[in-house]
Amino acid sequence: MATLTLDGITKSYGVVSVISKLDLAVEDGEFCVLVGPSGCGKSTLLRIIAGLEPITSGRILIDDAEVSRAEPADRGIAMVFQSYALYPHMNVDRNMGFGLEIARTAKAEIASRVGQAARKLRLDSFLQRKPRELSGGQRQRVAIGRAITRRPKLFLLDEPLSNLDAALRVGMRVEIARLKAELGATMIYVTHDQVEAMTLADRIVVMNGGRIEQIGTPLDLYESPANLFVAGFIGSPSMNLLPGLLERRPDGGAQVVLEGGPSFPIVVKEAHSTPVPVTVGIRPEHIRLATGGDINLRGEAAVVEMLGSDTFVYARCGEQMVVVRDKTAGRMHRGDPITLSWDEAKCHLFDEGGRRWILDREAEAPTQNATA
Repeated sequence: MATLTLDGITKSYGVVSVISKLDLAVEDGEFCVLVGPSGCGKSTLLRIIAGLEPITSGRILIDDAEVSRAEPADRGIAMVFQSYALYPHMNVDRNMGFGLEIARTAKAEIASRVGQAARKLRLDSFLQRKPRELSGGQRQRVAIGRAITRRPKLFLLDEPLSNLDAALRVGMRVEIARLKAELGATMIYVTHDQVEAMTLADRIVVMNGGRIEQIGTPLDLYESPANLFVAGFIGSPSMNLLPGLLERRPDGGAQVVLEGGPSFPIVVKEAHSTPVPVTVGIRPEHIRLATGGDINLRGEAAVVEMLGSDTFVYARCGEQMVVVRDKTAGRMHRGDPITLSWDEAKCHLFDEGGRRWILDREAEAPTQNATA
């Protein structure tokens, strides 16, 4: 196990900047997940940590020892790639132990490590098979086993489940979670899949355009996104984001007037004398298909998705599409009129620059019914 420190990392290809002044500290034994849209720099960052891409400037430290210019083999890392990268002419046994053979490890030690990894990954009965005789999930477990046998300081995993179908992804996600608990190793995991990030991570690093937008536990990011980008990226379906105006009421309090919709009181630390453009964020599961909350918004059902355990309603409210997660909506049909309600306490508020507005939840909002 090891700690990792990235200090002012930049990466450019000529005049094109891919990563800009990035700082990150990963604790010993932590499972850190990098997420972000395609092209945000997360896989490039992983390759930089592995030594497969040179940095333009900054420092990389593993256990406080600088490895910025060290060769990949000298960094004490093992990487699991998106493609399995298995040797097709070798059986599972040799694929998992080949890195140790190259390092001239004793045969008895290789056999011991491969055996231990095979048991952890439930590959005992497949050791004599070639990769072509394995399923996708089994091949990915072999790739992970090859990393385990090396006993690295850091495990780096670059979208290891993206080539698997939905059922295999679920199974492999469970396997990785189990390995995480058993090994107690420091792992850095790149994915674009939010379910993987939310279920596996101790901390999530949200990247955008080569920069870090926010770092935190899955629950922190879900409940307290730092800005509009994180609010819209974390969560599936993503947070509803509704434009509006924050304005001062005659009694000195504040209210939000949604674009083409209702107004509702909100408690902020400071209410401007002139209306200020804001964005209201509300999670799909916090919206009710009924009246009775602080906000009542009328519209009609555009799409109803029944998924068994969940039902999602895509409601058209004026120019806005609002997603509602409600198990009771199974009998709703396209075109049905609906009223959406939610409570002010469940709202997030973002300023014109996209930053989260700190709401004063401890104070009591003035009582006022929403107007449609």
